[in-house]
Amino acid sequence: MKTGFDNDKYLKMQSEHIRERIAKFDNKLYLEFGGKLFDDYHASRVLPGFKPDSKLQMLLQLKDQAEIVIAISAEDIANNKVRGDYGITYDQEVLRLIDAFTEYGLYVGSVCITKYFQQTEIESFTKRLDAHGIKNYKHYKIPGYPNDVAKIVSDEGYGKNEFIETSRPLVIVTAPGPGSGKMATCLSQLYHEYKHGIKAGYAKFETFPIWNLPLKHPVNLAYEAATADLNDVNMIDPFHLEAYGKTTVNYNRDIEIFPVLNAMFQLIAGESPYKSPTDMGVNMAGNCIVDDEACQYASRMEIIRRYYKCLCDQKRTGVNSQEIYKLELLMNQAGITPASRPVVNAALEKSAVNGDKPAVAIELNDGRVVTGKTGELLGAASSALLNALKELAGIDDEIDIISPEAISPIQTLKTNYLGSRNPRLHTDEILIALSSSVIDNPLADKALKQIPYLNGCDVHSTVILSSVDKDTLGRLGMNLTCEPEYEEEKRFHKN
Repeated sequence: MKTGFDNDKYLKMQSEHIRERIAKFDNKLYLEFGGKLFDDYHASRVLPGFKPDSKLQMLLQLKDQAEIVIAISAEDIANNKVRGDYGITYDQEVLRLIDAFTEYGLYVGSVCITKYFQQTEIESFTKRLDAHGIKNYKHYKIPGYPNDVAKIVSDEGYGKNEFIETSRPLVIVTAPGPGSGKMATCLSQLYHEYKHGIKAGYAKFETFPIWNLPLKHPVNLAYEAATADLNDVNMIDPFHLEAYGKTTVNYNRDIEIFPVLNAMFQLIAGESPYKSPTDMGVNMAGNCIVDDEACQYASRMEIIRRYYKCLCDQKRTGVNSQEIYKLELLMNQAGITPASRPVVNAALEKSAVNGDKPAVAIELNDGRVVTGKTGELLGAASSALLNALKELAGIDDEIDIISPEAISPIQTLKTNYLGSRNPRLHTDEILIALSSSVIDNPLADKALKQIPYLNGCDVHSTVILSSVDKDTLGRLGMNLTCEPEYEEEKRFHKN
């Protein structure tokens, strides 16, 4: 896989740029931090070379100057809102984030509960924070927000919010998910800081869209694909164009809210420090792309992956989503079809020559494609995974590195004792069988050592895989898509 992004340059440039922004104010900057901090796999897929924890590593370079405030909406607590990737509620995610930040040596100063109202679930959450010694503050829902600027920037608006005590020059405001009130938390703090005579500043850190790439650049189109459910749209920043005569890219919500923000800045500080939404941002990712062609290709593949995810979601839920039309439009703008992804064609062809039985294709990082089909011992995903490891290890395809005798006891365990109707081995089971073969077979050991090279590989299945196979491939760092078809058409599928 070609590297398209200089991660070391990014860490250095991004941290320096944030320090410069702190210095522009009264040594106090509230930085609204968007996107995933620990595991930004979208960025690592569309910017090959970007490490999933790059934003965390960048913050670690600033850890002596930074403290973290986590914002969570009272409405999300009351509604038990769940973070889809982890399957935990937002209030649980706050506690997980605190543990994770602390483990890395980052200082979490407090939690801010936004849109606060009294309710049993919210009081229970604050008691849990108190029990752990975590400071927490309440910010209230302001009638007329965000349009009634005069009321918002007054003692009846931000003035009613509790002032969050902070001690460091850089305050990172993050959240368990979108809609948590990060921006409002930052602006409320600015209001109180100016009341205390501190000329603090605000800035926004979002990786996407990348402001200094063209509007229809595949990297920016891939961001639209990732947020198709939110209906975000990339736009030319008209305020930046008017102020500087330069074309930059932002997204619709920031552009729409900017006049309101500008008015708030003027009421809080007497003047606005920014002339455009682009001015507010501090993202330097666009300056660290070293191979634009590699990033364009990776982004086109990501758009196709998002398209397939939407198709499979529709198949599982039976609900037709408007997202699919947007994703089809984005593929059209990027000049691609599902067939542009090599593993799609390879999997479909493998299935066709084997009587339309399930098949899986894996594209290795050097471009080689290996396939697997459903057999008596292995499912298609397990077969393709084993073939990929053999290909990477230079082992002939005809050589068995796991004997049928080693597989048979696992099948017996599954069907006779664990109640499974499917005797074929899943991907996690084939890896266990492979690892147990290492002692007697040096080729098995050689194949097992190839596992790290599966990270980043594309995978396509002609049927929707089981949750076990999806989870295993995900833990290996592989990028899976599936045709929106089940191997067996039943009313219930355990996903």
